Amino acid sequence: MATFEVDLTGINPVYRPYLADGHRYQLYFGGSSSGKSCFLATRAVLDALSGRNILVVRKVQRTLHASCWNEVMKAMRRLGAQALFRISRSEMTLTVVKTGAQILFAGLDDVEKIKSITPQTGALTDIWIEEATECSRDDFKQLDKRLRGQSAFKKRVTLSFNPTWKDHWIFREFFGGWAEEGQEPGERPGVRVEPGRSYQDRSLSILRTTYLDNRFLTEDDRRALEEEKAGYYCTVYTLGQWGTRGDAVFTDWRSADFRAEPPPEGLRVFYGLDFGFAHDPSAAVRCLLDREHRRIYVTDTFSETGLVIWQLAERLKAFAGRAKVTCDSADPRCIAELRALGVLAAPAKKGPDSLLHGIQWLQGYRIIVNRDCEEMIREMSGYCWKEGSPPQPRPGNDHLIDALRYALESEQRPRKAVLKKKREVGL
Repeated sequence: MATFEVDLTGINPVYRPYLADGHRYQLYFGGSSSGKSCFLATRAVLDALSGRNILVVRKVQRTLHASCWNEVMKAMRRLGAQALFRISRSEMTLTVVKTGAQILFAGLDDVEKIKSITPQTGALTDIWIEEATECSRDDFKQLDKRLRGQSAFKKRVTLSFNPTWKDHWIFREFFGGWAEEGQEPGERPGVRVEPGRSYQDRSLSILRTTYLDNRFLTEDDRRALEEEKAGYYCTVYTLGQWGTRGDAVFTDWRSADFRAEPPPEGLRVFYGLDFGFAHDPSAAVRCLLDREHRRIYVTDTFSETGLVIWQLAERLKAFAGRAKVTCDSADPRCIAELRALGVLAAPAKKGPDSLLHGIQWLQGYRIIVNRDCEEMIREMSGYCWKEGSPPQPRPGNDHLIDALRYALESEQRPRKAVLKKKREVGL
């Protein structure tokens, strides 16, 4: 194969030693604008030119074009390698003209497509999972199994992400040997640890980077990150560290595998819906309430954008059947249309400070989320208070949490006392 010269000055120095990293599992995590995706896109182009077949995935297919695809295309242009690839935008494939090696792109929301993906020559050698914290452990395990078949190259699974909370499956799975700055890692044969920066053992490599490692940022880029003061966002997106729950709205919650740890039988079922369409999703929750033990079980959810009202109605009928669905009351027209289409939709009775009252009521319960409800877990993990007074949660990724408040809204209002006759109470 013809040689291809690479100008390494276009790659941030911190990443250069990882261009030929052969570890089976590779994690590149840290702060925003640290250059992780740019480096991995550049490496993907170089790897394809060397004969590797790479599958690039994200949780949702529609997010790939504006993220990984564009990063790889930019890397190709920086390297001056466009003429060496055959580009199919419709199929989202990049094929090396001389060898047939490919870079393929797919979303994990299309399971059948993932199962059937095969490069046109040779075996799949690499999988790059971008925004890996969006994915479940089951997604990761299924992808890991896709790396099979004879190949002259070592097989690799690469995860890139901004960290979230330390109860995330990625932290539990891979960070057992990780050491923070100032922490003594302890000596083990074949293990190399640079506290707060990197970890390597026989099969695993981890690198943490921040905006300080990206010499291509502008001063304005750096200033925006350095001026972020909110605890969680500063910790995760500026410092690139796993978050702790100091400013989390919900602290008494966890995820569980409901197949192995099912909720108690006989609990009341509630459904809630938060309306959305283009940028914000329509988000629905199914939950169980255990008043006696002060527990809420979130058993099922859906969260989808682009649903017109008849599609939303069909989705809700399959989701909730003929049960009552308590909806955001901001759009009474949508509620009326859902009812006309056969959904037992009812408006939430919002009152003054209903958001804070609803949050305070939920905080009185332990919330247990089915492990399959990945979007709900992500929302619960990132739901934080704003700084300042009066207390307000940060808006944004809270659609399923709002749906949960609506679902249980009838249980939050004070119950009226019911007076019974004396003979009914034995007097």
